[in-house]
Amino acid sequence: MLIGAAPGVLLWPAAMIVWGPGYVSSCHAHHCVQLVMVMNGRLRIRSNPVDPWIDCGAAVVRADAKHEVDARDQMVLIAFVESESELGAALSERFAQDITPIGPTEVSRWRNSLGNPANLTASQVEPWVRAHLLTGNKATRIHPGVKRVLRFLREELATENTLTLDKLADVAGLSRSHLMHVFTSSVGVPLRPYILWLRLQQGCADLMRGRSVTEAAHSAGFSDAAHMTRTFRRMLGTTPRELVERRHQIQGTLLRSS
Repeated sequence: MLIGAAPGVLLWPAAMIVWGPGYVSSCHAHHCVQLVMVMNGRLRIRSNPVDPWIDCGAAVVRADAKHEVDARDQMVLIAFVESESELGAALSERFAQDITPIGPTEVSRWRNSLGNPANLTASQVEPWVRAHLLTGNKATRIHPGVKRVLRFLREELATENTLTLDKLADVAGLSRSHLMHVFTSSVGVPLRPYILWLRLQQGCADLMRGRSVTEAAHSAGFSDAAHMTRTFRRMLGTTPRELVERRHQIQGTLLRSS
């Protein structure tokens, strides 16, 4: 179930997939599963500065695991995934180590599926997620009450006080416990983590479309820019301002390739 897209970003239930120019990160951890892949060549990744580098084309990092990455001078695709989500569970089941390098044969298949990295779009990334990261997972029918809740969440995301469990159960026409059960089975992630990721995604998409950090925080339902920044850092290991810088880099890359 695709949620939406912005330049350089694909939004998935409880996940964000971003792509653009490469980067170097210091040792850090964040509360999500991460997949990082360079579209050509190889990257380096390790758990901490005293460990030897792992040289590979892609790697999966377990939630809350410390890591640092050197992917400079490369085109990079990064997936940030809530560990409780369907996609996060699929990745965690296949790649159980703190850092799991992906073999060259699988990396080659992934790159071929994604196509030309210079012109990568959401229409290429979405089928790659379905075919290679959610292998064997069947599409789930969404409960009618959950559909009403999803629509309500998008309409009321900026209004913090309306998103109580009692209110959402009323929108769904279900008891609170039944809503939580059918929401998880329909969407692939529990209700509360889904709402948090929805806010992160809204903020990320607005930033990538050119809105300021303050504007993005307000539209996503964060109390202020500082609240959004703290949440970004905890969940994604980055900040909204770093994402804005990445947007400028992506735009420059697209202009040079056009």
